[in-house]
Amino acid sequence: MTSPENRRPGSGRRNHRDRHGRGLRGRLVPATVPLARTKAEVFDDLVLDTVETLERRFAKELAGVEFAVEDVPPDLNVYDSDVLEDGEVPLARLLPGRPGRQEVPPRIVLYRRPLEFRAMDREDLADLVHDVIIEQVANLLGVDPDELA
Repeated sequence: MTSPENRRPGSGRRNHRDRHGRGLRGRLVPATVPLARTKAEVFDDLVLDTVETLERRFAKELAGVEFAVEDVPPDLNVYDSDVLEDGEVPLARLLPGRPGRQEVPPRIVLYRRPLEFRAMDREDLADLVHDVIIEQVANLLGVDPDELA
């Protein structure tokens, strides 16, 4: 019986992903093809599309606002009025800024998984993300959501 140190390279049991000594397999889909994008990347793009459209129209009002995406909402027993909910499930949250010495900018957080769960397809998800962002920005600016849409 030979010890692992005395074994020749390539002898013994082969790694199934390294057939015939050709190296590990690469990606099945090139990175430039849309199929290679994850659900999170697609969701981020939908958020960016809506935010960029709003920032072109309301650059001054949205100058310091931060937009963020989290996979799931935090586990809280009771949500404040700054949370946009569908039933008992939070979809987004508006965290108003705090002026003062340690200035904290306003922040709008969207929760990806609850929004994806409610959408039938990508187009429906795009509409839902747009509507949620419009609702949260309208709350932040103190205007009617119909004025922003």
